[in-house]
Amino acid sequence: MPLSPMTYPDGHVGWRAHDHATVRAVLADGRFSIRPDLMHNPFGPGSPGDAPPSPPGAFTDHDPPDHTRYRSRLTGQFTVRRMRLLTERLEVITAEHLDALAAQGSPADLVEHFAVPVPGLMICELLGVPYERRTEFQQDAMVLTGASGAEAGEAEAMFAAFGRLQEFMLEMVAAKRAEPTDDVLSDLVHSEAGGAPLTDDEMAAMGMALLGGGLDTTTNMLSLGALELLREPARVQAMLADPGAAVEELLRYISLTPATARTALEDVEIDGVVVRAGDTVFVELGSANRDPARYADPDALDLARGAIGHLAFGHGIHQCIGQHLARIELKIAFPGLFTRFPKLRLAVPESELPHRASVVIGGLERMPVAWD
Repeated sequence: MPLSPMTYPDGHVGWRAHDHATVRAVLADGRFSIRPDLMHNPFGPGSPGDAPPSPPGAFTDHDPPDHTRYRSRLTGQFTVRRMRLLTERLEVITAEHLDALAAQGSPADLVEHFAVPVPGLMICELLGVPYERRTEFQQDAMVLTGASGAEAGEAEAMFAAFGRLQEFMLEMVAAKRAEPTDDVLSDLVHSEAGGAPLTDDEMAAMGMALLGGGLDTTTNMLSLGALELLREPARVQAMLADPGAAVEELLRYISLTPATARTALEDVEIDGVVVRAGDTVFVELGSANRDPARYADPDALDLARGAIGHLAFGHGIHQCIGQHLARIELKIAFPGLFTRFPKLRLAVPESELPHRASVVIGGLERMPVAWD
């Protein structure tokens, strides 16, 4: 059955999509909304209207036409030239942090010294955060995304970090207006694209959305991906032999964001099943990525597979806009790590690794590693 009934925490009887074809169909259908304020929350208590409407500019939580207006301003920012420049910077940043990891001495925390700072600096490069303010920016970003340690889950600390980052982004918008540089935020401020001009609040919210989409996800893929590679020495060799294929398979296998949700704006029929207007569909990306109808032996990690067509970055109009940058980061970081530290290993039993307590996105709080 393409869609299965599912009872949500608030008592709503909605649906779950779990096979590859049905997940793609739901994500590609414009009759489904991504807006949090319209959905029954599949991750915890919450009915439509409980969540406030997302602020203007937070494009990942908006439907067309607002989503179209925001996303169109960003699509042209991820150009071949910018990706080439970011690749060059990423190679330098990766080498610098591998040096820093070595300087810490064995054992050291791979999350703290590699998985967190490398994506953080890349987001700074993308947005054009001044070098002298990067530490301040990264510290609040880590708190907000829950990647800064034991206090990261405290609501008060997270709200405070969110407020500081909002103010920071508004300051950045004003600075880019006065003195533009070669980065995404400057291009947004000085864009002459069609449509109504973006407000400062909208541009700041777009910067926050890019921060959230590109920082936490890549950090956790680096730590969880490294853990998978360390489980078998042959996996490291497969990564070094073909980083592109290996990264795609890790993305499929780990499925860092296991699920999302959509709400029907009108009655929608999918393979004979009618989803009524107002019904929420729990969209299981992780399950779709292990659909045996799409991938042979889907529960096996086969780094030579290539995993074409996986849904780790979503699908449809909300597919991750920074996916190309994420792929570049992973294809440089993993080979760099295992080339520099060919004898890398866990410094503690795997059972002692602290996993993040999140139903939305997985990750490790710490990952002590050792090397000869």
